[in-house]
Amino acid sequence: MVHNICVNCMTFFDPKSFLKMLSDGVKLDYESYAVIIAHRSSDPFKLLIMTILSQNTNDKNAIKAYNNISSKFNVDAKTLSSIPLETLSELIKPAGMYIKRAARIIEVSKIIYERYNGDMNIILNLPCDEARNTLMLLPGVGAKTADVILLFTGKCPTFPVDTHIARVSKRLGIVSANASYEDIRSAWMKMYEASDYLRLHLLLIALGRQFCTARNPKHDVCPVKVMCGFWRSITS
Repeated sequence: MVHNICVNCMTFFDPKSFLKMLSDGVKLDYESYAVIIAHRSSDPFKLLIMTILSQNTNDKNAIKAYNNISSKFNVDAKTLSSIPLETLSELIKPAGMYIKRAARIIEVSKIIYERYNGDMNIILNLPCDEARNTLMLLPGVGAKTADVILLFTGKCPTFPVDTHIARVSKRLGIVSANASYEDIRSAWMKMYEASDYLRLHLLLIALGRQFCTARNPKHDVCPVKVMCGFWRSITS
């Protein structure tokens, strides 16, 4: 349960100190991030597929599903656009919702192959707002997926918001409990320089996984609790 904290009462939140506390107190295990693994290939299409696989599931499942595909086929738009639905569905079972997800991957692969000759850089080299909007027109690509692709390819300064970041943001009091995706994204982008976005994104996810969990958050050992509106509200 996310509690509503008075955003106007966030006088105790200092962005610079917060980032240092995060960096000092949160461990980053890069192998646990699906997008990091896909990003190492420097191929934005592979990053797109991994991000679609990671939607509504954990990164461990997404990585397993992606590895199942890559062990059998080349992960490129031409190849994935022609894989039989039944074959792809079986490969990505670990990610869940595998029939719907497989259909989406095939559909988006066909568009990238037929419209952009398999080269996503044609989209990514557009002005940032145009690139983001164009990505969001693709099947299976919402704001978060578009922002992940833009941030991790280094094409545009943006800030993806996943479920962990949304929960952490609301508990800290950075935004209200009913804040939208764009509200949360905008709040973090206003507080930090673009050069901090990637590291901050990963650290906030790690904070949500390791300390600020959905149930039974670990307040006693949380490295940023002194700046948390929720912690202050239950200890005052």
